[in-house]
Amino acid sequence: MGGKASERAKRVLIVEDETLVAMLLEDMLDDAGHTVAHCASSLPQALSFIEADADAFDFAILDVNLGGQPIFPVAEALRARGKPFAFATGYGPGGLPDVWRDRPTLSKPFGASDVARVLDGG
Repeated sequence: MGGKASERAKRVLIVEDETLVAMLLEDMLDDAGHTVAHCASSLPQALSFIEADADAFDFAILDVNLGGQPIFPVAEALRARGKPFAFATGYGPGGLPDVWRDRPTLSKPFGASDVARVLDGG
């Protein structure tokens, strides 16, 4: 168990193809009292998990670019199920298509306070 517990711990789906970034994010979530429900490193993995077990998580953090593939099919699947999510990107919100710019964004590199902000709906 990590540091201070969140008022409402969340189960989080991480979709990230860079292993070190995924591990760092897992540590930040654990330290904040959240649980990683699943970590996917590809579009097929993420889509399969969402299809099979969408009730296993409360929130998702999506890397915008997975090995050259845009994450937007995963974002569509989450939106269709009413699941909240945030994008993680080195390009900032301006690098997202207009249809997604209203979604929370973690600008890489991000810190624990940034992750807490998006999980708390800020």
